[in-house]
Amino acid sequence: MDDYTKWNTGFRFSRRLVTLGILIFAILVLTVIFVSGLLTPPAAYEVNFQEKNLIPGIRHPFGTDWLGRDMLARTIKGLSTSIIVGMSASVVSTIMAMILGVAAATMGRKVDTFVTWFVDLFLSIPHMILLILISIAVGKGFLGVLIGVAATHWTSLTRVIRAEVLALRSQPYITASRALGKGHLWIGRKHILPHVLPQFIVALILLFPHAILHEAAITFLGFGLSPEQPAIGVILSESMQYLTAGMWYLAFFPGLCLLVVVMLFDALGENLRILLNPGTSQT
Repeated sequence: MDDYTKWNTGFRFSRRLVTLGILIFAILVLTVIFVSGLLTPPAAYEVNFQEKNLIPGIRHPFGTDWLGRDMLARTIKGLSTSIIVGMSASVVSTIMAMILGVAAATMGRKVDTFVTWFVDLFLSIPHMILLILISIAVGKGFLGVLIGVAATHWTSLTRVIRAEVLALRSQPYITASRALGKGHLWIGRKHILPHVLPQFIVALILLFPHAILHEAAITFLGFGLSPEQPAIGVILSESMQYLTAGMWYLAFFPGLCLLVVVMLFDALGENLRILLNPGTSQT
């Protein structure tokens, strides 16, 4: 084995290790944030007027707000709520996209026309306006945000899956399988599903940051979670009127933590895509 082959093999091995390391790190951090939020009791961020408007310190790393509530506990609880909304909405959206995309590509021209029209209908309405309308129609709150986010994030993925399945149907090995008498279920299970499943998994994870940001956005605008809940959108919305008073930390730390969570989800999806794609996992 020459030096170039050794170097190339070592580089591929190192890249897979780095990708896997980033993947594991993102999963661990997100799991810690999620579990910490679930285990945080309401007493940790209850009103305490004796400790209001405290700057960040050892006892309160993120400071306290105008009601004396610990901002670190509120931020962790809000991030946990955002992760729940993001995970639930992403699962629903990805399943919808998978069903509609496969149906459009395999169930004839009428179904394809209907699915394409349905996707164009949703895409013709501005995303945020549609999300707000659905959330208000359902009654806002946690359920309204969940349904609104889930019902507005499946369109682009539906087109991708439809195009992928249409391309697979014309492949020679699928034509040969039909000639040998294989049924639609066998072809779908043996040929189509193995190609579509990696995209399904990656899309599921990459939809998380979009769902989380949109949940925080509509909550910030007042159309999402209720003000009583310690959500990131609520925290950022309430802190706006106190920024001019020098209480910058009320928005800075929660916003920074939201950005970190979104970047971790994005890194998780991108590195998982590299590992699942045979063309990039070996380069």
